[in-house]
Amino acid sequence: MKMKAIRYYGPLDIRYEDVDIKEPEEGEVLVKIQAALTCGTDIKTFRRGHPVLIKKTPSGFGHEFSGIIEKTGKNVIGFQPGDRVVAANSAPCGKCFFCQKKQYNLCENLDLLNGAYAEYITVPKRIVEKNLLKIPTGLSFEKAAFAEPLANVVHGVEVTEIQPGDTVGVVGIGPIGLMFAKLAKLKGAKVIAAGRNPLKLQMAKEFANCDEVIDLKKYTHPEKIFRSFTSEGRGLDVAVECVGLPEIWEKMFEIVRKGGKVHLFGGCKSGTKVNIDTKRIHYDEVKIISAFHHTPQYFREALELIANGHVDVTKLITKKMSLSEAKEAIMTHERGEAIKVLLTP
Repeated sequence: MKMKAIRYYGPLDIRYEDVDIKEPEEGEVLVKIQAALTCGTDIKTFRRGHPVLIKKTPSGFGHEFSGIIEKTGKNVIGFQPGDRVVAANSAPCGKCFFCQKKQYNLCENLDLLNGAYAEYITVPKRIVEKNLLKIPTGLSFEKAAFAEPLANVVHGVEVTEIQPGDTVGVVGIGPIGLMFAKLAKLKGAKVIAAGRNPLKLQMAKEFANCDEVIDLKKYTHPEKIFRSFTSEGRGLDVAVECVGLPEIWEKMFEIVRKGGKVHLFGGCKSGTKVNIDTKRIHYDEVKIISAFHHTPQYFREALELIANGHVDVTKLITKKMSLSEAKEAIMTHERGEAIKVLLTP
């Protein structure tokens, strides 16, 4: 059997074409995709490739999705054709050094899944066992597809240990930054968001309910504006970077107070370096935090947050396009003309 799918051939080269549907082997399930979302990671991959997600070319593309089980392989337990499901894009092995330390996001043998920009996707056995979830009754496919990106943010917020009353600044308000701001608000924090894109600045108010929104285009020294919103101008309790640029990482240390926390949540290109004033870390006791990826626990918590209505993710879908328009969808996302684009086969 054939299906329509987006295939990745190399940087800037993705193609909409007919490919074979991979029949599910033992422990696997075949899912008919109902909703897929664009993601910043997909944009980076589109531009320059990805050493982890793209091992060989041509490759499937896209990793945030939900759908209906079309067929199951042998010995699949707990799932059957017709089930509405959402899958994470990875699952830990449970056996390596890091899994034994319960640091499942750092698993040395993460089983990764790519290929959500297609009519069907075959979910590997390990992900079926550990990170395939049934979508709660009444929850739409488009909402459920947000479980994977939100799981990353649930992880990030958890390790940051935000306390009620904290003043939290989020710099970079793409989908991840917006969701981080939203969860910080749910933790009882005062949240200040900063960005440059008018659509994202608007969403910081409408989706994340931020207390203050800073348009960085208006200020030469925005760090002064951040401090003006904090107690006695001391600086933020928590400064969160959601851009992934070394120069922005460095700026975070200018807006956090003594004893505060800097969370470097945006991933920079491998090999890049940053310069940090050691005084801030040692004498000012500024803590540096970073969180990567998610775990099965955070994936479940994310779906629950969406299902119970605490995070209205549909507000983040600002464009809807067909699967055949995936390249334009990615470029639309990259240009900042959409927060998330929903792709449907």
